[in-house]
This record gives sequence, C-alpha cells and structure tokens, in this order.
Amino acid sequence: MRDTQHFTFLLIEEFSHLAFSCAVEPLRIANLVSGETLYNWSFLSENGETATCSNGTVTLVNGGISSIPKCDRLFVLSGINMRDYASRPLLAALRRERARGTSIGALCSGAWLLAEAGFLNGQQAAIHWEYHDSFMEAFPEVNLVRSVFVADGKHITASGGTATADLILHLIEIDHGPDLSIAVADQMVYNAVRNATAEQRVSLQSRNGMRNAHLAKAIQIMQQRLEAPVSPSEIANQLGISTRQLERLFGKYLNASPKRYFMEMRLERARNLLLQSEASVTEVAIACGFENPGHFSRVYRANFGITPQMQKNKID
Repeated sequence: MRDTQHFTFLLIEEFSHLAFSCAVEPLRIANLVSGETLYNWSFLSENGETATCSNGTVTLVNGGISSIPKCDRLFVLSGINMRDYASRPLLAALRRERARGTSIGALCSGAWLLAEAGFLNGQQAAIHWEYHDSFMEAFPEVNLVRSVFVADGKHITASGGTATADLILHLIEIDHGPDLSIAVADQMVYNAVRNATAEQRVSLQSRNGMRNAHLAKAIQIMQQRLEAPVSPSEIANQLGISTRQLERLFGKYLNASPKRYFMEMRLERARNLLLQSEASVTEVAIACGFENPGHFSRVYRANFGITPQMQKNKID
C-alpha cells in the first residue's frame, strides 16, 4: 500500500468550476484506476462554510483559513475578480502556511494571489492568458510565462481550465509513473495532454491555417514592442523582406495592414488593462505606446465605441 497524499484546495469566491473539476477528478480517477487511496482532498474557503464559483454553483467546504490542516499540497484556486478577494486574512493565512513549510501552488488566476502575498518574486509563474497584461503591469518582478503550467519552481502554477488537468496528470506521473497518468487521461477521454512548455493559446499558425514564418515573426515583434511601437518598415527590415512584401502577407492571411493589425493589438492590451488593473487612462495609454492621451482616447472610441474613461467608469 502506497502512502496517501492529501491535497487541500483553497476556493476563492467566483472560482473557476472548470479548473476545480480538472483538479479533483484526476485524483479521484487515480484512486479508482489504481485500486488504492493514493490521494484524498479537502476544500477550504475564507468563511469556512461555502464557496461560490463563477457559474453560481455553491460548494460546501471542510473549514476556513484560520486553521489550515497539515497537507502535502495546498492549491489556491480562484477565477474572475480575484483581486477583490485578496484580503488581509487570506494573505496572512498563506504566509503562515509558507512559514510552516507547506507546498503552496495556484490554479487559474490564483497566481495573482500568490504574487500579492510576495511568493513569486524572481520566479516563473503561469496564469490564465486573459490576465497576462494586467499581471505584468502589477508584478513586473515575476517572470510570467505563457506556458500552460509551471511545475519546476517552489510554487507550482497552472493557467486554469484544462491546463489544471495537465498539471495534475503531471503530478500523478511524478508520484506514480507514466502508466497511471496515461490510464487516468484515458478514463477522462483526454487524449491531448500537454506538457509544461506548451503555450496556452492556439498558435497563430493554427488559428489562421497558415505556416508563414515571416508573418509569425512579425507578430512576435509586435507583441514585444507594444509599449514602444515600431513601423512596418522597421519590422520588415528586421525580417529581411520588403515593406511591400510584409503588407501582402498581412493582407493575405489576416485581411489587415500591418499598421492596422498592430494598432488593434495595442488597443486590445489597453482594454485588458482598463478592465483588469487600477492604472489610470494616462498610464494605460503610455503602457500601450500612445504618447498623446487625446489621440489614445479617439482611436479607442473609434474601435470600441466608448472612451477609455467611460470603460473604466463602467467597472468602477
């Protein structure tokens, strides 16, 4: 009989039900397939009674954060609006557990809460792609990666959704070997298990059904220069092609000019920051490469139908 590992899931209000299921079900199936109790688990919340996920489902929990029981792994699982729940008692409880030597990880947007607690400075971390822009602005000292999960650091993190299943299957493989991990994935009818280096979003090539290396590299350059935009001619020069050739590539595959596509990328990042961060309109404008806030406001309204300030006011 192998030793049983105990996983504790700290459920934050509005947590992701998909990530929750992808975390717990592989553990249950591992027990079923092996015929042994390899894992058991418990649920906690800040109020110690229930936790409500983003789809409205209410989950009964085993206790609160004032006295977290000893466990092999503690995972913080959150979802939307995670910043609203970064309370002092919660962060204090996490810091107490770290001082006790508890292995603490995070699922979905939970990396935000670990970063708020100061756990991720100088470390790699994964978080759901929707929060990348605001996370990088809020925690520049954290090495945020686009991988589906990070499992080789002190605090393991998964980006949410089915990436949580990828992480748990990875842990099962480490604990009990690849045969069990594969058997669990088969029971889940999950035949696309990803390793930690896989990126969260489907690649540009797959999304557009094309394999043009120049176009992919051009967009990568744009992603790296959102705060300090470069012109199409500069991008073309870096690629070793003509500006006209670059224009043709964007027109053929993306039905847009390089200039327009770059502007849409910058505006999308601006929208994410306005929705997800406390940054002012001027700060967002600068972070997205707009030197003139007035110009930023005009192009933002032309694209989204409201001004940046109106966007922020809708949230506030």
